[in-house]
Parts: sequence; C-alpha cells; structure tokens
Amino acid sequence: MIIEAAFLFVKAELVNQFEVDFAKASQYISSIDGYLGHRLEKCLEVENKYLLLVDWNTLEDHTIGFRTSSAYLEWKKILHHYYEPFPIVEHFETVFANKK
Repeated sequence: MIIEAAFLFVKAELVNQFEVDFAKASQYISSIDGYLGHRLEKCLEVENKYLLLVDWNTLEDHTIGFRTSSAYLEWKKILHHYYEPFPIVEHFETVFANKK
C-alpha cells in the first residue's frame, strides 16, 4: 500500500464551497481500481489549508489508473479551480507504524 499526500491551499473565499464539492468529487476517486480510501484533514492553524491523504494499492493505481481515467477529468473539473497554488502531490510507503 502507498499513501498519496497533498497539501491543498484553497482560495480563502471558497473554503465552504470547496468542502461541499470535495464530498461530491469523492465518488470519482473512489471508483478507481486499487483505491483503498481517502480523507481530507483541515488545518487548525491555517484556515484555508487542507491535507489530502489517499491510500492506494500501488503507485500505478494512482499515477496511471486514476490520472488517465475519465473519473480524474471529473475530479479535476470539480476541484482544481479551488487551489492557489496548485498542490504538489507526493507518495509514501510505511517504514514503521505503531498504533495503540
């Protein structure tokens, strides 16, 4: 499993509508093979900053499966105009985990 991570800086005047549209757009990402789950975290210190975390089976499930799909085009149409600047997306794999 890999984790896709992106800090999203949403135009301040559009924060409320972004959250509504993000929920709508979620149907598109969750329809992709290899998708395992996602969540959107809102920063407590910076009002218009979010952290998107998406779990994928493989890197290619995201970079090829999602990004070359018609679902991505819908995701992009709904969400990409909210970001300033456009987010940098990175991928991580777990090397250590500890949960209580």
